[in-house]
Amino acid sequence: MITVKDVEHVAKLARLSLTEEEKKLYTEQLSRILDYFSELDQVDTTGVEPMSHPVSATNVLRSDAVVNPPGHEKMLKTAPDKEDAFFRVPKISD
Repeated sequence: MITVKDVEHVAKLARLSLTEEEKKLYTEQLSRILDYFSELDQVDTTGVEPMSHPVSATNVLRSDAVVNPPGHEKMLKTAPDKEDAFFRVPKISD
């Protein structure tokens, strides 16, 4: 079962600020998803061949297209924390 604390922890790691309403919504949604996985764990798969993909089509890709990404300055404006011309992120290892 997912708790509000779990959602807050993941939001903090992802550097997302959530309202109390969003925390409640995501807690409910993630709990339902995990409950569904619990149901799937109960399915008897004896004799079922494992597969990596249910469709046999391969290499169905779109053509590459040149796009103009947003400029560095525009992206930096959306960063919650920055230093000079760099994104600043929390340290995750020693």
